[in-house]
Formats: sequence, structure tokens, C-alpha cells
Amino acid sequence: MRSRAPFSVSLAALSTLLIGLLISALLFTAVRRLEHDKVDIDFQQQAKVRVAAVQNGLDSSLRVLTDINQLFTTFGTISREQFASFSIPLLARNPYIQAFNFHRYVSNQERPKYEAAMRAHYPEFSITEVVDGKRVPASERARYRVVDYIEPMQGNDVALGFDSDSYPFQRAAMQRAIDTGKPSATGLLRLLQERTVQRGFIVLMPVYQAGMPLTDIASRRLAVIGDTAAVFRSGDLIAKSLDADNFLLASNIDLDVDVSVYASAEQNEDSLVFGQGTIPTVHEAMLGLPKWLFYDQPAPYQHVFDIAGKTWNMVVSTPPTLFIKKSSNALWAFLAGLLLSVASAIYLQTVVDRSRRIQLLVDDRTAQLRAVNEDLIADIAARKHAEHELQLRERAIEASANAIIITSALAPHYPIEYVNPAFERITGYTLEETIGRNIGFLWGKDSDQPGIEEIRAIALEKREGHAVLRNYRKDGTLFWSDLYVAPVKDDTGEVSHFVVAQYDITATKRYESELEFQTNRDALTGLANRSLLRDRLSQAISYAHRYNHPIWIAFVDLDRFKFVNDTLGHQAGDILLKAIAERLQLAVRDTDTVSRMGGDEFVLILPERIDSGLSTGIVQRIMDGIAQPLTIEGHEFFISSSVGVAVYPTDGATPEELIKHADIAMYRAKETGRNNFQFYTSAMNERALERLRIEGDLRNALEREEFILHYQPQVDLRTGKIVGVEALIRWEHPELGMIPPMRFIGLAEETGLIVPIGAWVIRTACLQNKAWQASGLGYLRMSVNLSSRQFAQQDLLESIALALQEAELAPEYLEIELTESLVMADVDHAIGVLRELKALGVKLSIDDFGTGYSSLSYLKRFPIDVLKIDRSFVNDITTDPDDAAIVASIISLAHSLRLTVIAEGVETEAQLAYLQQHDCDQIQGYFFSRPVTAQALENMLQDSKRLQIETTGSLI
Repeated sequence: MRSRAPFSVSLAALSTLLIGLLISALLFTAVRRLEHDKVDIDFQQQAKVRVAAVQNGLDSSLRVLTDINQLFTTFGTISREQFASFSIPLLARNPYIQAFNFHRYVSNQERPKYEAAMRAHYPEFSITEVVDGKRVPASERARYRVVDYIEPMQGNDVALGFDSDSYPFQRAAMQRAIDTGKPSATGLLRLLQERTVQRGFIVLMPVYQAGMPLTDIASRRLAVIGDTAAVFRSGDLIAKSLDADNFLLASNIDLDVDVSVYASAEQNEDSLVFGQGTIPTVHEAMLGLPKWLFYDQPAPYQHVFDIAGKTWNMVVSTPPTLFIKKSSNALWAFLAGLLLSVASAIYLQTVVDRSRRIQLLVDDRTAQLRAVNEDLIADIAARKHAEHELQLRERAIEASANAIIITSALAPHYPIEYVNPAFERITGYTLEETIGRNIGFLWGKDSDQPGIEEIRAIALEKREGHAVLRNYRKDGTLFWSDLYVAPVKDDTGEVSHFVVAQYDITATKRYESELEFQTNRDALTGLANRSLLRDRLSQAISYAHRYNHPIWIAFVDLDRFKFVNDTLGHQAGDILLKAIAERLQLAVRDTDTVSRMGGDEFVLILPERIDSGLSTGIVQRIMDGIAQPLTIEGHEFFISSSVGVAVYPTDGATPEELIKHADIAMYRAKETGRNNFQFYTSAMNERALERLRIEGDLRNALEREEFILHYQPQVDLRTGKIVGVEALIRWEHPELGMIPPMRFIGLAEETGLIVPIGAWVIRTACLQNKAWQASGLGYLRMSVNLSSRQFAQQDLLESIALALQEAELAPEYLEIELTESLVMADVDHAIGVLRELKALGVKLSIDDFGTGYSSLSYLKRFPIDVLKIDRSFVNDITTDPDDAAIVASIISLAHSLRLTVIAEGVETEAQLAYLQQHDCDQIQGYFFSRPVTAQALENMLQDSKRLQIETTGSLI
């Protein structure tokens, strides 16, 4: 009996085990690489959308400052109340803004006067700086940049009066802003207002003196009068930007996303603005193998921003995550391979042992059989190994999160032969519904896609390729897919199949679409914004230039829009703007562009088309659409519009020129009475330039004492004596000479300068009347016109009382003239103001009577003393029976109400005779005297010049 051979591991079993382990390790490595790459791609996408959110938040915050600065550019002089009313809504919508400031430049010579004026509102006010951490009065310097306005005042009042130029970094930022003409940011700083550890930064934007040229650095330095500034809480700004898109906590990948933002190009603790999460130390992988083999940690994503001239750096990263902490296909693949390898090795070891026993029994007789048996065993092992690899690949494809499609390379249908479960989950089509169909069924009738042509070219050329397509699920819903196609060759080297990897990128496309809408659309109305307007207009100009077609640019401004805001509030104004936006879109063609420039201004691009030309009927249709009645909060409004039209190429060749000229034409439409449209002409541009120059000079005319008063006598028809004078303003321009009121009074009304100018007129007229009384020239009634802006000011009574007190003039010698249309605009309000003026003791008169729409029921309620007949009626009383009858009726009406009547514009003896015949009380006009200087009128009073009451009407 033979002894049993000692047990030993066979070489075949050991080799099978080692090869199986090696293949399992390679498979594990390959699957891990795929998993790691997927995590890396997902992480990069997450990082980019967070960077986009922060970039959008920073850009939006800078636009807020631009809006504040535009307020000064548009209106020039802005009151503290206007600054507050404009700033508070912006602060409410942007809580990360600590405050809005207006810094005013104050020279050392102006400092005492400025501090005294400010102490009238803030008793402890002074211009200050910080020395050794304490607020102290600022040391003497040539110029200070003082915090003049600040909102909100509560909590920020500590900064009022602070000289921001006392900080070198603020002074440097301001100088940079002036030289570039753009917003400029400081570095991180500890704010005076801030009581927490959070740091912030300040963005400044220069405010220039209106009318000054800004062509180069030198002109900007000369024109700057201060700046607007926004104080940002930097951490809150970044957090708000991320939180707006739910990025602070949300993540679509299995890794934690950490965000760090630095206010410099370097990454250090001193420049850290915002930090979300912490990054632990990266573990070294085992046995010196690559870290990605066991840990998921994509490389950090870094992006550099330019924030108003300052470089910011954003880093998005993630801590390392051990791959076994989540479901890992690589681990399962490795374990499956390991089990198969061990099983194969055990099987081979069993076969070898059996073979050895047989070999010991028949060793001398079956040498050839043994060789055959060994070959058979090797063949079995090879087949097992092949089956194992095939099963492993199949499981990997089945487990893929992305759709995998295998199609035949047989033209022309390229039928689908296999889809994995992910395809069924993404599209809703089952395997049975898909096999044998062409992949084109996924896009159906939506065949107008560039990517489809690329797919067809890939199939014909039998090559690798890539395309992005719109696909449709079984339920008809749209999804975007990113397709990667690779050819598969058979044993002969011919392409027999295509493997298609399909990635669902719908979420990424949706986010890109949202970003594009926010970039190019107005947030309130959804219309095109300034950026999209310029892009569309540039395209329209290129097309028009190529085909020699004209383009109309219509600049639309709503009339009396401010009335809606002032009466019903900004929410009602927003409702009105949305309604007007819809009406504008309905009034034009689909191919036209409607945009909102801001406020109540809209710009329309109306290009000519082959099927229809351009005509004024288009503009009229737009105005008629706007003018339809609109009900807001139970109130019915009739909104009219003023439209300016510029035509390409006649009125300009660039978007900027066309928009500018359409704007000028719109202002001309407003000047001609509103509710009409005007086409641009070169004369309008000259008029606009003249208006701009006069507006700039008008702001300084009062300070430079360029205004003077002329006085036109008012003569009593019973005695012939001068009983009163009307004060009429004139402007002695140093270069343009004497400018009549008609050229600057309307402009002063629009800019609000009429209020200080009107106060100067009342004060100067009162002082002059008192001087004549002191010289023994008699007690005359001084008549002064009052504008609508003055009539609406809250401190009107105090201003008139102060002028009378300063001149020591009795109130009965001052007469306030108001136009008929002014008092009839709001009768109840007018009656209240007139009664207060009457209580002050001054005389009241209605100027230009007969041109408005007064009625007896209102006229008798007004506490007035004088009616002035408008010169338009007096001019034709001797030739037009209707005007003569009107004048006679006004005189009779006034006398029945016990009022004095003054006829204006009396220039002929016949006019004088008619007025005497109908018992007019007083006259005023060139027949007796033109408006003259104070000295000339004083000479007339000294010479006792009077009207001779005779039929000849001669003067003595």
C-alpha cells in the first residue's frame, strides 16, 4: 500500500489566486478611479455655481451703490430727506449693507460755516478724526471729506461728521475712484459703526459737480465735490449671496463643501472674509498608494474676483472622505473578485490533488493522458477567468448612475441592443420598449438641434464624439443630456457597435438659463435691461447696415408717474410699471425689443421689416396703449406719455448715440406740453447743450450774485400815481449777457433751484421797498411772483416772515402773486395756504386771471385782494369783441367781490381808454414804463412821474 503524498499548495492554484487578486485589485482601482472622477466632476460643478452665486451677489451689491450715485448725477443737489427716502428701501432689500454715506468735500475756509449749519440739526456736531482710538476734532487741513449724509442714522450716528480722508487707505481708495471714474473699494477694516468682530469694506463712487467736463483725470479731480459710499459687512454679503441659492447648507454630492473667501490674492487669516466649514488634515494613504484610491477629496477650486479695483480670492474645497463611508461599487467589485479568486484557487487545488492521486496510481501508464488532462484544466481555468471578467464588466455597467446604451453600427437605423437600468430610470422607457429602436426617438420631432448633426457624423465616420441634446422622457417632459459616443471594434478590426454614455445635465442648463435671465432682464417687469438693450440694438444696427433698412429708437417717459408714487406709494408704482410694460409689448411686434432703462423710462427698438414699414402710426399706437385707463387700489388713473424718436442712420451710428438723441427728443416732447412725440433734430442737441450749460451756471449764479431785480410800476387810473411795483428777476450772465426769465425759470423749476432763488427775490424785494420808504419815496406795494415749487414748500410762511422781519417791512406792503392754474391744481390745499398767508398780513393776488379754469364757487373762497387780467386779453380789447367782453366781465366780477383789478400788458392809448371806460383800477405795461432798475425807478419816484388822467393819455 502506497503512502499518502504530503499536502502542498499547487503552483496552478497559487497562480490562479494571485492573478485573481491582481485582477480584483486592478478592477478595484479602475472603478475607484471612475468614482473619484465622478466626485471630482460633481464637486467642480458645485464649486462653479457657488462662485457664480458669490459673483452675482457682489455685482448686485455694487449696482446698489451705482443707483445711489445716479441719484446725485440725475438731480444734482439732493436733500438729506431725499437721500434717506431713496436709501431706506435699498437697505431693507440688502441687509448686508451697514450704511449708505454721502461724503462732502469741505475746505478749511468753509469749515466754520459748515459746522455751524450742521449744529442747527445736530448740536454736538463737528468735523472729527480718530487719534489713539478716540474721536477728536479734526486737525487743520486744506480740505476734509466729511460724512455729511448717512443712512440709517440710528446706530451709525457715531460716523456723522467723520473726516474719511484722515484714514490713508480711504484717501487712497477715493483718489483711485476719482482717477478712474469708477467705484473703488478699500481693504478690510474695522468700521466706526460696527460693534461686532465682523469686518467690512467700503466702496466709494465720486460725485461730480453737474455740468463739469469729465474727459480725463485732471478734469475729474477738478469736478469732484464728494462721493457716495456703501459700507458692506463682508461676511454677511458673502453669506447672503450663497444663502440666496441655498448653498450654505445644500449640496448635491456626498461630500461636504467648504467655502472660504479672502479679500486679497493671498490666503491668510488676516484677509479671510467668509469661511464655511473646516478642512481636516489629509490622511496619508496606506503603503504609499495614491490618496484617491482610498479617499475622495477633489482638488480645491479657486477663483479670483475684481471688486471695485480690489482683488478677492474664493476657494471651494472639501475634506477627505474615506470611500467605505458610502456605497462603493469598487469595494463590492473587489470583494466579488476576491471571492471568485479564492473559489477558483480552491477548485484548482482540489483538481490538482485529485490529479496527483491518479497520477501516482497510473504514473507509468498515463504520461500522455496526464499532459492532456493538464491542458484541459488550464483551458477550464481560462474560461472561468473570462466568465468572471465578463460578469464583472456587466455588473459595473448595470450599477452605473449614468445611462449606458449599446447600439449596432449597422446603418442606417443603428438599432439599440442594450440599455442599463439608469437609462430606464432617466427616460422612463423600459428595456423592451427600447430594444431595436433608433436612438433618435429620444428627441422625437425636436430635430432642429446642432447636436443631432454631430451624432449623425459620428455614426457615419465611425469615430468618437460628443454632443449636447434636448431629449424627452416617456411622459413628454424635457431633459438635457450630454452624450459621449465611442465605437467598439470586433476581432477583425471593424466597428460593430457604439457605446453611448448619457449624462442628465438638466439642472445645470436650468441654472445657466436663470443666470442668463438675471443678467439680461429687468427684475420688476421682465423686460430687457440696459445690457440686453445695447446688445439687441447693436445686432439691429448690423442688420440694418447690411440691408439698408432704417431703425427707430423710441424713448418713452411716463407723465405724472411721480404723482402715483407720492399718493399711493411705491408698491402701486410697481403695479403701474408692470401694466405699462405689458401694454408696450402688446403695442409692438414680436420682433421689436421693449426695454426698461430704470424708473419710468422705457426704450423701444423698432426695426423696419420687409412686410411693413415704419410710420408715425406705430408711435401713436404705443402712446394710445399707454393712455388706456388703469385702476390701482380702487383708483382710476389716466397715464400719458412723452416719446422721443431717433432714426438710424440719420441720427447716429452707435447704440449710445441713438439712445442719447432719442432721450433729447423725449425731453423736447415734455417741453412742448407732454403727451406727444418728437423726432430728434440737430437743433435739439444744441438746445440740450445750451440747457446743460445754463443749468450748470444756474447752480452757481445765486452764490456769485449774478441775479438782479427789475421793477415795473403799477399805476392807479384814478390818480395817475405809482402805487405799486412788480419785482421781476433778471440774470446777468458773465459770458452770455442778460438772460431773460423765460430761458431759466422753467429750468430752475425742474431742478428745484427755484426755491432758494425765489427766497432771494422775496428778501431782496422787501429790503428794496424798505429802502425806498426810508428815503421818503412813499409806501408802495411790492408784488412778487410765487412759483408752484415755492407754494408747495412746507416752510413757505416762515421764509416770508423771516424776509419781512429782516427788512423790517410791514406785511401789508408785500403782495404775493400766484397764477390761476397753481391755486386751482389742488383747491383745498391752496385755500389753506392762502389763509395762512393772509393771517401773516401780506396782500394776495391772482396773476394771469382768465387763462385757467376758475369758477365763482372757488374764486369767492380764496382770501385774495387783487385780480390781474392777463395780457393776452388786454392785447386785443380794441380789435376783438370777445376779448373786450371778457375784460369787462372780469372787471365787473372783481368789483362785485370787492377786489382790486390790475390790467397787465397795457401798451397803447386805445387800450388805456377802454380800461378807464370800464373802471379798471390799475394798469401795468409798456405804455407807462418797461421794467427798470431800482435806481431808475427811484428817479421816477423822486420826479413824481405819473399818468396824466386825460383822454390824450399823455405823461408828465
